[in-house]
Amino acid sequence: MKHNAGMKSLNASQIATLLQGRNLVNPRVVVSGNQAIPWQLLNVLDETLPEYRINALNAPKGLPRRDGVTYETSFVGAGMRGSGRLVYTPARLSMVPLLFGTTRAPDVLLLHTSAPRNGKVSLGVEVNILPAAIEAAQKRGALILAQANSRMPYTFGDGEYDVDVFDGVLEVDEFLPALPPREAPAAGSTDARGDSAAQIGALVASRIQDGATMQLGIGEVPDAVLLGLTKLKNLGVWSEMFSDGVLALDAAGALDPSRKIISSFAFGSQALYDWIHENDRIVMLRTEKTNDPAQIAQQPGMTSVNTALQIDLFGQANASRIGARIFSGFGGQTDFIVGASHAPGGQAIMALRSWHPKAQVSTIVGMLGEPTTSFQPTAVVTEQGVAEIFGYDEKRQAAMLIEHAAHPNAREHLWYEARRLGLT
Repeated sequence: MKHNAGMKSLNASQIATLLQGRNLVNPRVVVSGNQAIPWQLLNVLDETLPEYRINALNAPKGLPRRDGVTYETSFVGAGMRGSGRLVYTPARLSMVPLLFGTTRAPDVLLLHTSAPRNGKVSLGVEVNILPAAIEAAQKRGALILAQANSRMPYTFGDGEYDVDVFDGVLEVDEFLPALPPREAPAAGSTDARGDSAAQIGALVASRIQDGATMQLGIGEVPDAVLLGLTKLKNLGVWSEMFSDGVLALDAAGALDPSRKIISSFAFGSQALYDWIHENDRIVMLRTEKTNDPAQIAQQPGMTSVNTALQIDLFGQANASRIGARIFSGFGGQTDFIVGASHAPGGQAIMALRSWHPKAQVSTIVGMLGEPTTSFQPTAVVTEQGVAEIFGYDEKRQAAMLIEHAAHPNAREHLWYEARRLGLT
């Protein structure tokens, strides 16, 4: 890796000395989240500081779990889930950046960047809430460190920074975590989960027209939806994140080549990362832009597809908590439901299986027993069918959820619940 003028390239020992020189006492350490954790940099910090608070969004497994380390987040990932040291701050994703200038001010930033390119580095696949963290850190003189990785894709947009922004740079050469290619079900497969995902995907895809703008997540159901979109034309992407499904749409010629692909982070296969690198069709923007309901509402045919743990007969969705304990968080679901609902020709779809196979319970319930994450989607789609929600009175909404979205095994009880709740 070639050194650039202004880049303070340091080794692990020098990074440790820099941290020690700050005399930090239980500092708040904001780290690139999702699948972009700067592991080598984090390991140096963990070996140097006896105690600290690590603030990361949707952190994967592998974070230090020891006395002295506290977790902070507004979206809980597998690496923090279930920890007794977790401090959860509820916030819609579009609002999380505001926390860095108020109640969650950073003392140290650990960022995962690309290698330098013409005196700049890029935050690559993880822009997200980090520009706000950088601005807050600069304002208060916090320590800003980068792990510059020759394998991190260079992306254009809000994540490009001059190398002199960083107080120290640890240069590495390591592959990013990558998803293995998702295998299609074998012929004659009896995988009920795969079948239900395909059915949901086909139903959602049938509602989408040429020229629509898509927001999709990652997983079996989003993948199944995208499979059904490959025959469409001139699609756009405005999403907080994207994965290999967008690559598949591009290969199928379904994307409008004149429209930029807008997102704030990405996670997928190595093939996706290779495609993203220096691709000027992709613009990675800060969360305040991608998740701004007003900007989402400006996208033609904006179609938001989200999921939930439960949806009740009032059209309320719980996507965050199990047994009142935080499982994930608000994320961008509310941002996109509101934005898509206001877009010209837009729709906000909740897509989920009608039956939870592990818990053996219906995902459509009478009334939520958990806090509500979002409400009032355009429609709810399960493998059973489509329940239209927006524009119908509450009794009709409940009836359609029972008749068209709920599992047959749950319908008798749901009709009882509807009567009890005055929805018949």
